[in-house]
Amino acid sequence: MKLEVREIVKSYDGKTVLDHISLTVQEGQGLCVMGPSGCGKTTLFRILLGLEKPDEGMIKGVQKSFLSAVFQEDRLLEEFNAVENVWIVCNRKYSRTEIQKELCEILPKESLYQPVRQLSGGMKRRVALVRAMKKESSLVIMDEPFTGLDEETKKIVIRYLKKKLEGKTFLFSTHQEEEARQMGTQIYQMCRKTSCFSYEKC
Repeated sequence: MKLEVREIVKSYDGKTVLDHISLTVQEGQGLCVMGPSGCGKTTLFRILLGLEKPDEGMIKGVQKSFLSAVFQEDRLLEEFNAVENVWIVCNRKYSRTEIQKELCEILPKESLYQPVRQLSGGMKRRVALVRAMKKESSLVIMDEPFTGLDEETKKIVIRYLKKKLEGKTFLFSTHQEEEARQMGTQIYQMCRKTSCFSYEKC
């Protein structure tokens, strides 16, 4: 099922954050949402995830039980290790050995059984990404998924994500247009007052 967002409006304390935002993502396709800080990218994602309600507008194609997300904050269980953080969202569908193998695609093996509070920011980010990929979902939403990753690690992570997201509908946000191009998605450019579906900047 494709994702359709139609004329979404959201305000806080009389200040309009989203002003009649509309977009469409075809089933099995990806879309990158770009725009300056404060233009409403995170608010849009929170609405799609059901964490906020729009003041106006309509959304089609979202099944709340089949959503997976990477937030700006990693939201990991700090005292648990990487394997446990992923395993806990999988409803025991995968063994810990299978999860370990998955994590090893983008993380060094020696980091997998440390409490995640001991990991670097970039490592935590990768744990959060694997967790989102392993959760059963038909729509994946990632808010600035490449935060804290150096360029070489980012290339590895992008290859991993492209493989895991194949055939899935997904949205992600970034401030780097090159990341959208590497992910092979179109760009939905959000401005503070308008939005346009384009590879060109507003």
